[in-house]
Amino acid sequence: MRFLTEVHARPLSRSCGYLGLSRAAWYAPPLDWTVRDAELIAALAKLVEERPSRGFWKCSDQLRRQRPDWNPKRIYRVYKAMRLNLRRAAKRRLPKRERVALYVPRLPDTVWSVDFMSDALACGRRFRTFNVVDAFNREVLHIEVDTSINSNRLVRVFEQLKRDHGLPQVLRSDNGPEFLGEAFTAWCKANIVAIQYIQPGKPNQNAFIERFNRTFREEVLDQHLFARLEDVREAVHWWMIDYNETRPHDALGGLTPAEYRVRHAESSTFEVSA
Repeated sequence: MRFLTEVHARPLSRSCGYLGLSRAAWYAPPLDWTVRDAELIAALAKLVEERPSRGFWKCSDQLRRQRPDWNPKRIYRVYKAMRLNLRRAAKRRLPKRERVALYVPRLPDTVWSVDFMSDALACGRRFRTFNVVDAFNREVLHIEVDTSINSNRLVRVFEQLKRDHGLPQVLRSDNGPEFLGEAFTAWCKANIVAIQYIQPGKPNQNAFIERFNRTFREEVLDQHLFARLEDVREAVHWWMIDYNETRPHDALGGLTPAEYRVRHAESSTFEVSA
């Protein structure tokens, strides 16, 4: 209309005739979309509140069953204006992991195997455990217990291990988001600790920690019904002492992890002196 009336100087009545628009409609103030589509907005808001996981097409089909006169384009326009578009998380692609034969270290603190486990308290509240095992002598070095353990928490755990025990050359883990987090990977790089990621869906490539997890679940998690996290931590503390210092391992020739470490240190000292 403005192009005809202002640029070509056509009369308003003739311009309305060209476009098939009444002069009353031209002079009428434009309605805000929230007013014009108030009924549709209310119906969409109610539907999304009841079923927040449903996308546009499910909402459109359900609304058109009630109101066939609502055009899908109109519904989509209002849907976008209300910012109801669901964000679809793109599948995170992992870098290609090479298959590596399970390496049995000949020296302590060469390779540590790490993994997470989950269980629940008596009230149903979920908690996780983060297990650290030395692949050399199957010694459990640490078990962290809490409801949530992220990359920053892992850094704190390994800082404590660094002060009390030292650090390994290699950490063997799966591709969990905690091990891929920037905070944890940057800390490992700064402390010259390599991370060996196993192939997705191949837990046998981290067999030492998987075997440990089975024992830990059978002897601790499945044997007790815990009421508080403090009860879990206390039971874990005493079980770790028993596991490292009392329980013999067939793979270690019937020795405990602590005895195996001591015997290795003594043999190394004897070879050096000889």
